[in-house]
Amino acid sequence: MGWKEYFLAALFVNIFQMAIAFVIFSLQDVLPLNPQGFPGLSWDSAFMQVISFGTNTNLQHYNGEGLCNQLPNCAALTPGVPGLSYLSQMMAVQFLQFTSATTGICVAVAMIRGFITHSKDLGNFYVDFTRSLTRILLPLCFVASLVFVGLGTPQTLTGYQIVKTVEGATTQATQTILVGPVASLVSIMQLGTNGGGYYGANSAYPFQNPSPASDIFQIFLMLLIPTSLCFVFGQLIGKKRETRPILWGAYALFALDLLIAFTPNLPVVGPGMEVRFGGFFSTFWTVVTTAVTTGSLNASLSAVNPLVILSAFNGMLIQATPGGKGVGVMYMVMFIVLTVFIVGLMSGRTPEYLGLKITARDVKLVMIAFLVHPVIVLIPMVLAYSTGAASAIGVGTNSVGFTKIFYEFTSAAANNGSDFLGRFTPIGLLLALGGSMINRKRLTTEAGVRTDSPLFSLILVGSILVLVLLTFFPFLALGPILGFFQGRVNGF
Repeated sequence: MGWKEYFLAALFVNIFQMAIAFVIFSLQDVLPLNPQGFPGLSWDSAFMQVISFGTNTNLQHYNGEGLCNQLPNCAALTPGVPGLSYLSQMMAVQFLQFTSATTGICVAVAMIRGFITHSKDLGNFYVDFTRSLTRILLPLCFVASLVFVGLGTPQTLTGYQIVKTVEGATTQATQTILVGPVASLVSIMQLGTNGGGYYGANSAYPFQNPSPASDIFQIFLMLLIPTSLCFVFGQLIGKKRETRPILWGAYALFALDLLIAFTPNLPVVGPGMEVRFGGFFSTFWTVVTTAVTTGSLNASLSAVNPLVILSAFNGMLIQATPGGKGVGVMYMVMFIVLTVFIVGLMSGRTPEYLGLKITARDVKLVMIAFLVHPVIVLIPMVLAYSTGAASAIGVGTNSVGFTKIFYEFTSAAANNGSDFLGRFTPIGLLLALGGSMINRKRLTTEAGVRTDSPLFSLILVGSILVLVLLTFFPFLALGPILGFFQGRVNGF
C-alpha cells in the first residue's frame, strides 16, 4: 500500500469498529452479560465513548460499576451517571482498546518502512493489523491478565457479590462487592497505553490495583511497548545506532519530568493519595502515565504538588517521552526532521536524515503535524473562556480552575489520548512523510549532521523543549506554574 491507501484502510477499519461498539453501548440493556440490569447509554454518551476508546483517548464519562442505585442490593452511586454491562466492558471497551493500540503500532511501523533503503511501499495495513494483534497484544495481555489475577485483581462474569460486613452479625448489614472482567481490561489498558479503567476511581480502586506489586507491574506495562518501538526503529532501517537519538532523547525528557515532579520535596501521603502507594509511587505513576500518554491514575491529581502537574503537562504536550505506542516514535521522528532542518539552517548544510535529503515539502508536513496539537488545544481553551463556558461550569478563574480546563483539553487532544482530529490528522501527515521517502535518492556522503551522536541527542532535546515551551508556555504559566508559586506563598 501507498501512504494514502494505508491511511484510509486504518481510518475505515477504525470507524467500522466504532460503529460496532456504538451498537453494543446503546443496546446493552437487551444484550446478554448484564446481570446488574444497566440501561443502554444515550446516543451522545455512546458516541462520545466510542470516539474516546477508538482513538486511544479513554476519557470516561461514566462509572464502569455505576448507575445501580435504583437496583436492589446494589451500592448507591451517583444518579444519572451511566454504567456498563460486562458485555460492554469486554466487547466494546476492551475491544476498542486492543484495536486502537494495534492501529498505533501499525502506523508507526508503516512510517518507518518509508525510511528503509530500497523500500517499495509502506506495507499492508490488514496484514500489519492482524500480526500486531495476534503476535503482540493478545499473547502479552493473556500473560499479564494471569499475573493480575495472581496479584488479586478479579476476573469473573458471576455478577456483583453481596456479603455481610463486620457489623453483619448484629445488624445484618451487607456490602456489594463490585467485580467483573477487571484483570483483562487492566492488562490491555496499560499495555496498549490506553488508560481509563474498569472502575470510576481508576487504579486507585483496590480491586483494580490491589498492592504495590500490582502498581509496579502496571507501570512496567505502560513503558514496555513505547520503549520497545524505539529499538524497532533502528532494527527495521538496519541502523541500530539510529535508535540512540530516539531512545536517549525520549528518556532525557522523561528524566527531566521526574526531576521537576520531585523537586519540591519527597511527596508524602495526603488527601487524595492512596496509603497503599504513598506519595512517591503516586507521583512516579503520574509522570509515567503522561509520559507514555496512557492517562490512568492511582491517585487524585488534586493531591499532588503543582510541579507534578507541570511534568504531566510536559508529557502530554511533547507526546514523545517516549509517548504512546507507535505515535510516540512517529512524533520523535517528526522532531528529528525539524531539528535536522534547524541545524541545517544554522550551519549552512543541506538538511538530511538517514542519507535522505529533507525537502521543503517534508518540513511543511512535519510542521503542520506539530501545529495540529496546539491548534486543537489552545483554540477551544480560548473559546471556553471567551464565551463564558468556563465560568458556567463553576471551575473559577484562578490557577486551579484554569489548570483543570487546560488539562481536560490537553488530555483529549494528546494521544493521552487523541480526539478524532488529534489522532488521525498527525497520523495521516506522518504517513505521508514516510511515503515521500520511498524511492528517494540517498546521498552517498554525509552532507549533514550525524544523527546518531550524543551531541545531536542533546540538540534534539533542546529543540523539543524550545518548540513546546514557545507554544504552550503562556498557558502553563497561568496554570500549574502560577499554582506552584501561589502554593509557596500559602504554604503548600
